[in-house]
Amino acid sequence: MPTPRKWSNVAVAMQSILAVAVTATAISKATEGVVTAPNTLVAGDYVVAVNIQGMRQIDDRIFRVKSPSASAFSLEGEDTTLFDTFSSGTFQKITFGTSITTATTISPSGGEFDMIDTTTIHVSQRSQMPGLPSAMKYDMDQIWDVSDAGLKAMKSASDAQAKRAFLFTFGVGGQIMAFNGYVGYSGAPGGSSQQMVTSKATITCNGTPTYYAS
Repeated sequence: MPTPRKWSNVAVAMQSILAVAVTATAISKATEGVVTAPNTLVAGDYVVAVNIQGMRQIDDRIFRVKSPSASAFSLEGEDTTLFDTFSSGTFQKITFGTSITTATTISPSGGEFDMIDTTTIHVSQRSQMPGLPSAMKYDMDQIWDVSDAGLKAMKSASDAQAKRAFLFTFGVGGQIMAFNGYVGYSGAPGGSSQQMVTSKATITCNGTPTYYAS
């Protein structure tokens, strides 16, 4: 039976630094894909896959590093067995140095699948199959504070229309969601009479999130 969780004690971290890209020369097709690339990564580091050609299923996604050596590392928990064949691409280590600590609400949306009509002229009832899902999005109300470092970083990312990596951790040692996305944040204050001043932010996922049990 699943363990119920609530939006409490959730840590939200945003990318502050991306390291210099390292060029991958191969990625294996295995129950846990192995990247061949010179690196100085340590176990538990997070990396983003950039401009991946061939193995499109991992492009622009965030992965946790497992079993690193000077010339290779594993993509923890990522089964690449049925993925396309890798041809080129790079990886960059992520530093999650920005904490978002001002969110009071979070509302997910997106992820709904377009349905493709597969009905033929030979049947008497329509049939469908799922197509692509829409982009996932998180809308958040933030406590408005122009001096807050996290909000300033979100505003900077929004102004630059630059992608940022995000890490949601559900409790100490809890489950993790990692994804790349765009921030939309104007910093404009809002709210209701005699209520707390808030500002709205949106994070739109770019690609498929990666999940870890702890």
